[in-house]
Amino acid sequence: MELGLVGLGRMGGNMRERIRAAGHTVVGYDRDPDLADVHSLAEVVENLSAPRVVWVMVPAGEATASTIGELGELLSPGDVVVDGGNSRWTEDERHAGELGERGIGFVDCGVSGGVWGRELGYALMYGGESAHVEAVAPIFEALKPEGEFGAVHAGRAGAGHFAKMVHNGIEYAMMQAFAEGWELLEAEESVTDVREIFRSWQEGTVIRSWLLDLAVRALDDDEHLARLRGYAADSGEGRWTVEAAIDNAVPLPAITASLFARFSSRQEDSPQMKMIAALREQFGGHSVRSTE
Repeated sequence: MELGLVGLGRMGGNMRERIRAAGHTVVGYDRDPDLADVHSLAEVVENLSAPRVVWVMVPAGEATASTIGELGELLSPGDVVVDGGNSRWTEDERHAGELGERGIGFVDCGVSGGVWGRELGYALMYGGESAHVEAVAPIFEALKPEGEFGAVHAGRAGAGHFAKMVHNGIEYAMMQAFAEGWELLEAEESVTDVREIFRSWQEGTVIRSWLLDLAVRALDDDEHLARLRGYAADSGEGRWTVEAAIDNAVPLPAITASLFARFSSRQEDSPQMKMIAALREQFGGHSVRSTE
């Protein structure tokens, strides 16, 4: 099968190599000419046989919207566009509608696998009409992990990115739990080897997981994480998960708390904690720490 792939960064570049290793032809475009096979979206389309499938792997938001808009002008009825970035699911509904008016199919695909995906495969969650999904099926098969699981047709357009968003929200909460447990173990004087405690959990425990394996790898590289600053960014999907929970009246206390914990990590000197300290001093005479 032939595939156009737009965006050849850390994810897209590795996906191109995995797809090619499965025997498919990939025509890749990136703004960095050193990464690209061709040097414009028009050339991507020109080098594909109809009906075409073009997979977009660029940052969510304006970059994705402008790329899909341009492809809508270049592609023909019967072609399919796949958005494999981290777009908000509500944008998928709009893109599906706009492309549909031109007779062009649209599939949204949440992709999980990070830098390990080229070797181990990518978990795929996709949404769209069955006929459009079927057109991309050989590529899904090439990208997914070996075995029965790892790919799912989640529902209508938007469902793939919605599923990936919830996946990332769960990931936030799981990482936060490991982080809190690690900090508590490090704080207890009687505990002498936190790294080996984490390693011992890799077998026979209910919390064994790939995230735990990665935590052990990180501690092997830097036992007390002394080289890292306690700052964690968020991609936006954690926020969207909480917003969707509000819209659907679904309580998400763990995921919401993990998102807010990331916000706390960005404060050198928490204004909220200043107020807490001031109130504790006022009502209880508790000691406070001066900035002087």
